[in-house]
Amino acid sequence: MITDWAGGSLLITILLVALASLILGMGLPVTAAYIVLATLSAPAIYNLIAQSQLVELMVNGNLPEQAKAIFMLAAPDKLSLLDAPMDAATAQQLLSLVPDTFSSQLLEQALSPAALSMLLVAAHMVIFWLSQDSNVTPPVCLTAFAAAAIAGTPQMRTGFTAWKLAKGLYIVPLLFAYSPLITGDFTEMIRVFCFALFGLYAIIAGLEGYLEHKLNLLVRLLMFPIGALMLWPHGQILVDGAGLVIFLCVLVWSSRCGRNISPGAPGREEKVAGDT
Repeated sequence: MITDWAGGSLLITILLVALASLILGMGLPVTAAYIVLATLSAPAIYNLIAQSQLVELMVNGNLPEQAKAIFMLAAPDKLSLLDAPMDAATAQQLLSLVPDTFSSQLLEQALSPAALSMLLVAAHMVIFWLSQDSNVTPPVCLTAFAAAAIAGTPQMRTGFTAWKLAKGLYIVPLLFAYSPLITGDFTEMIRVFCFALFGLYAIIAGLEGYLEHKLNLLVRLLMFPIGALMLWPHGQILVDGAGLVIFLCVLVWSSRCGRNISPGAPGREEKVAGDT
């Protein structure tokens, strides 16, 4: 059902798996929810991530010769298109001409065994992270309800607060699927990790309305596109760097504003009360 409803879209597949994990997690512990989801949806996510890698090779004109032989059997009249770079729509159209019986062979010929193994790890990491969202996502968030009972706070209010604080739980699976956080080399993984760290920090500031001091509405709204700029899997270091520079400028400005607030000022008292 997930495969049919998603229609080949990796993003819709991940959203549907997240919805399934939320429903399963209402009655199952995390480990059981992960086992069920991994059994049912890991192959679909793996195939979609691998196909996205294959499309990238075709767009750049870097498809190996042994993989072109599969296209020779499936669409011999389109073989000449594989010798040059192409747009993503053309690559998707050519890939749709390959029968399902040849799809696994095509992936094995186009990607190395190590790359395929890491793609499988990425698919399982997506499911592993999503299987934990039921703990902190209303309407049934058992971990947050347990914390509410200990703290003596309202259950649903604690659940929505936990949902807001656990924003990384919903963003990191997208990084596993769309960025080289797992599948890339060491340099790519470090780059994605560092920019994603500051991107999450910026989104946190936007949601909480606080960085080094209380932010006004305009700066809060600015934090969301800055965070998305560093988290977006475009692979361009200049775009990531621009987002990081803007965020660091806001961070320095916020830090100076925070130091200028005297200990007895209302802003300082509000911060202390919020920390308490």
